[in-house]
Amino acid sequence: MSASIAMRPAVRSPRAWLRGILVAAVGAAAVATGPSPATAQPVGYVNFLDITPANANAELAGGLDPRLPTDPAVLGTALASARVDHVPPVRYAALLHQYWLALGAMATGIDLASWDPNAGFAANATLVDRVYANYGRYQRERAELNWAGMAGMAGASFAAGFWDLDGGRTALTVDAVHRLGTAVGSAVEALPAEAAALLPDDVRALATLGPATTAADLDWYQQRLLIMQKHIYFDMVPMHEAYLRAGRPAIDELRAAGVLDANAASAWRGIFSGTVEGRADATRRMADREQNEIVADQWDATASGRGGIGRVLSYVTTVAAQPSIPGTRSPGVVAPLSVVGAVGGATYRLQAPLPDFNWADRGPRWSYIGGDTVPAYARLVQDRPAEAYALLALPFVDFMDQQRVLRRMPALARDLGTGWSLTREP
Repeated sequence: MSASIAMRPAVRSPRAWLRGILVAAVGAAAVATGPSPATAQPVGYVNFLDITPANANAELAGGLDPRLPTDPAVLGTALASARVDHVPPVRYAALLHQYWLALGAMATGIDLASWDPNAGFAANATLVDRVYANYGRYQRERAELNWAGMAGMAGASFAAGFWDLDGGRTALTVDAVHRLGTAVGSAVEALPAEAAALLPDDVRALATLGPATTAADLDWYQQRLLIMQKHIYFDMVPMHEAYLRAGRPAIDELRAAGVLDANAASAWRGIFSGTVEGRADATRRMADREQNEIVADQWDATASGRGGIGRVLSYVTTVAAQPSIPGTRSPGVVAPLSVVGAVGGATYRLQAPLPDFNWADRGPRWSYIGGDTVPAYARLVQDRPAEAYALLALPFVDFMDQQRVLRRMPALARDLGTGWSLTREP
């Protein structure tokens, strides 16, 4: 810029001057963390207003909507202009959401534009691990972000499940599901018919459909989990990334835009309180949001899909779950199967080494997470913070590998075929 031009600020209105400063500042900040200065040219924001995201449920490739860029530099420039022009936040809600999502994806090491859960696990393997490692990063950097730490630590068992399910491309995991189904089926066949009829539908379906599960079934189920993982990321990462980079004002803007509802806003107030009670309430509220708002419908669709296979595979993963948070119990320990009914004219109790719920179902899933996982993590970070942070500091791939169910499959199949009892009630 020449000296003569630099000396003429008065020819610009104060509003235009402020817009230029903010656009330059936000654009520069985004470029500092973005792909290339060449992509950070000033853009208008009008085309980014009043967008109802077409991919809000994260079931397609890319970001929230194809009309929105995925480059955080471009998004940041447009967002700065909208703010300077005092556009109501609710009108640029999708732009704001996508901006923080894009920054989070970049920090995670994910190419938002090409992220496609429908491409299967092979195309998303590295991404799966990075998602959960990123959650752990949030709490390592800000101790008050307990939900993120819990998600990162619990994610090790879910990521291990992804890797285990990928064995469906060989005979290994298909054989493992067959072995579980056969073990349960053998135990069921040994029961009197009236006693077997007392068993929940999921157990009987595992016994009948489990041995016939195919690699294509496992691929389908894995794709459903990939979609839900991405959906949770779409919801949780923008607010956490915003808080990490810009603090409470960024959360307030997300709330003003309608990106956060009253429950999420209450969770953040708990975090802002700086109290143990506030953090605990925030963790519970965010877990409730994740399970009962974000992926509840997708779990329902998964459970009802593929002619009963959805329920079988969701029950298999419930049975095989090995929680990775110290102090968290497995589903079969929290809620062991025990049913009472008439057998041969008398009342009997049938007990089995299986969980009495399927975590594809909303109520039981929340009872398990809210009643066991959330309190266990709260105890861990409160009573043994050094242990919690040591686990969060482990390379995620190494921590996840310890949770692989295939390492436990022979013993698990053996245990599921034994431990059944049928006793007469007094």
